[in-house]
Amino acid sequence: MPEQAKSAKQRPLSPHMQIYRWPVTMATSIIHRATGMALSAGTLLVAWWLIATAMGDAQYDLFSTVARSPLGQLVLFGFVWSLAYHLLNGIRHLAWDVGYGFAVPTATRTGVLVFTLSIFVAIAVFVYAYAAKGVHL
Repeated sequence: MPEQAKSAKQRPLSPHMQIYRWPVTMATSIIHRATGMALSAGTLLVAWWLIATAMGDAQYDLFSTVARSPLGQLVLFGFVWSLAYHLLNGIRHLAWDVGYGFAVPTATRTGVLVFTLSIFVAIAVFVYAYAAKGVHL
């Protein structure tokens, strides 16, 4: 009996982290949930923006200074990317709701497509916003 207990302790847990790889559909599901939480947190920033606008120039200047800082721009980019990802992946889920795209190769391709398109959409929004302000990147 002691030999069995000793060998059981030496076996790796299954699935072992050196062997197991996340399927694309699992990663997209986790990212979808995370972007939903990020959008909830980002709503507080939208509320701050609206309240600062209503309270006058001094409050809006404070918000504007924070939003234009490098950290503010990073947070804003993350919010825009979260919005784009959540929207595109939500459309993917709607397709699943009507019965399309369940085959593993299709689900994998659409997952990669959603991730890639969401990055392009976020970059395009920022390029458009900077171009409209006359800022050269």
